[in-house]
Amino acid sequence: MMRNEADMITSKPSIIGSALRPSPAAAEPQPLQVTAVVPPAPMSPGYRIAKRTFDLVISLTALILLSPILFIVFLAIKLEDGGPVMIRQRRVGLGGRVFTFYKFRSMTMGVDHTIAHKAFAQKVIRGEITKGPHSNGGVLKPTADGRVITRVGKILRRTSIDELPQLFNVVAGTMSLVGPRPSMDYEAEAYFDWYLPRLSVLPGLTGLAQINGRSSIPFPDIVHWDLQYIEQRSFWVDLGIMFRTLPVVAGMRYTG
Repeated sequence: MMRNEADMITSKPSIIGSALRPSPAAAEPQPLQVTAVVPPAPMSPGYRIAKRTFDLVISLTALILLSPILFIVFLAIKLEDGGPVMIRQRRVGLGGRVFTFYKFRSMTMGVDHTIAHKAFAQKVIRGEITKGPHSNGGVLKPTADGRVITRVGKILRRTSIDELPQLFNVVAGTMSLVGPRPSMDYEAEAYFDWYLPRLSVLPGLTGLAQINGRSSIPFPDIVHWDLQYIEQRSFWVDLGIMFRTLPVVAGMRYTG
């Protein structure tokens, strides 16, 4: 199969193999499928079944119970500027596969935010930036004024509501409720080799790093938390992380 260099993580070829481009005739953009090179971490059949069942039951229940909030957010984003409600991003998941990741849109339209974010994010991934700006509450994200983040977007980010569409990723099986947070494809370009084992499990909505500092801690520390999770993971570890996530989200800690 011919490789399309534009669709590949060129600086880390060990992550990927060959890519399949979605058919132009597809009604909806399809996630790019990339041959896995990072082998999956061992998982017992019992844990595999329990984890997937837990993911489906909780995510489907949450989508039903939170549907009024989702509808209100839909209206709020539309009424503010009339733009698209959700954004799709290319994230790197299990085995190094690139998948389509969903979020509520919190940024203004008509501006390519990727250029500024890419340079900053890659420095964070490499550990060249380890502290966030005071103006952003110490969170390791680029500073942005009101012309970049919308008024609704500020609320969505502060409350983590912008992450709720990832419940659809969990239902689809490209993410789990608990696991390492997935990197953008251009962030994975800056990965060191010792980061790669974090790609051996499904990415998650929350994890050990999220309850121990989230985006306020250096990325190498995040990787250490992720590798610790992979080594210790079990159904009860997942359940404990879920319960410990609730006060972090409710207290709106480590957001930006």
